[in-house]
Amino acid sequence: MEIIILNDGNKIPSIGFGTFQIPADGSTYEAVKTALALGIRHIDTAAAYFNEQEVGQAIKDSGIPRSEIWITSKLWLQDYRTEAAKKGLETSLKKLQSDYVDLYLLHQPYGEVGEAWTVLEEAKKAGKIRSIGVSNMTPAIWNKFVPQFSTVPAVNQVEFNPFFQQKPLREILSKNDVKIEAWAPLGQGNSKLLKNPIITELAEKYKKDAGQIILRFENQEGAIVFPKSTHKERIKSNMEIFDFALTDEETAKIRSLDTGMGMHNPDAPGVGEWLLSAFDVHKND
Repeated sequence: MEIIILNDGNKIPSIGFGTFQIPADGSTYEAVKTALALGIRHIDTAAAYFNEQEVGQAIKDSGIPRSEIWITSKLWLQDYRTEAAKKGLETSLKKLQSDYVDLYLLHQPYGEVGEAWTVLEEAKKAGKIRSIGVSNMTPAIWNKFVPQFSTVPAVNQVEFNPFFQQKPLREILSKNDVKIEAWAPLGQGNSKLLKNPIITELAEKYKKDAGQIILRFENQEGAIVFPKSTHKERIKSNMEIFDFALTDEETAKIRSLDTGMGMHNPDAPGVGEWLLSAFDVHKND
């Protein structure tokens, strides 16, 4: 498995396993155990996914040393005030059955962002978090908050795929070697992307499927990816992207697919308020 070195010196597996929208009814547990058994060593979850506990149990039951597995989780904006943020992190650690989390992100860039970031910085110094980062920050949101931070984020987890390549954002992030983590790396199953002639022609050439071509492109662009699936064969195939390399010309063709627009616009008015009303991470407290 290839690794990527973050700007804080930590080494993160370049491909992982996403758990967004996998239910906490045993499905997350089984999917994570399968991914780990197949060789995945990077699991992405969040408080607002409501499945941290199953992720933690699957990791514990895998028999793989904790030190060999990279766990990412995220603090929900409901808990951005100082004391709530501290409690939110402790809750995640308890559910994950771990003394530390490898990467902890501010899940959404609204509300008391600076206050929550300070908690993450302090927790990193205390050894409860190895790397800290943000998510869903556009150029405008990044420039609003990050210049006020004492520590530059290690990653920004955002929507990223051939149809939305985040070029202006990547120019900003590159100045401080901040890595992109791609959510929706396959466009959440977008058939227009998966059936695009440029993608399908490359899939035929390399004897790969469309998803593998897309993930390899993103990998070669320097993005950290964690596609989601509950199917063993799909989890396995998503990992099999390191036995070929796209040429510069082929990469340029895929770059030409960029529309500059994604499915989600964090800059739209009212997004923070809508997210707060849509997810309550304390509903089962």
